[in-house]
Amino acid sequence: MTSTPARRPATAPHGGASRHGAPSSGLAPEIAARLKRSADGLLPAIAQQYDTGEVLMLGWMDDEALHRTLTTGRCTYWSRSRREYWVKGDTSGHFQWVKSVALDCDADTVLVKVDQVGAACHTGARTCFDEDVLLEDGGSARPAPDQ
Repeated sequence: MTSTPARRPATAPHGGASRHGAPSSGLAPEIAARLKRSADGLLPAIAQQYDTGEVLMLGWMDDEALHRTLTTGRCTYWSRSRREYWVKGDTSGHFQWVKSVALDCDADTVLVKVDQVGAACHTGARTCFDEDVLLEDGGSARPAPDQ
C-alpha cells in the first residue's frame, strides 16, 4: 500500500506547540519535552540495521515524523529539500521496518534500529556510508577519489 506524504507549510517543521500555525504533533508530551532540536525543529535520525549493527543512513525527523515512526513501525522522515514527510520505501520499495527507537544521552539524536529491505541509500547502495571511506581500520586517511 502506498501512502501520500502529508505536506507541511512552507515554514520549517517543529514540534510541540504550534509556532507557525501548523497542528501540533501527536508525540507524547513527555518525549517532546526532552528533545533538543536544531533551530529548524529537526533531529538527526540514524538508521541502523538491527541485527548486524550496520549504519545505513541519516535522515531528519521533527516531532511528527518521530511520532509516526513510533506508531506505524515504519521510518518517517522530514525531507528538507522537498519540505514534506516521506516514509522510507513508499516509492522505492526499500522499506525500513522499525525494531527499536532510542534517544542519545543528550536527547538531540534518534537511533532507529530497523530491518532494512533493499537499499537504504537513494543511490541504490545498501548503505549511504560505503562509497567514500576516509579512514579504515585505524590506518592513514585516504585521499578523496578525485585526487
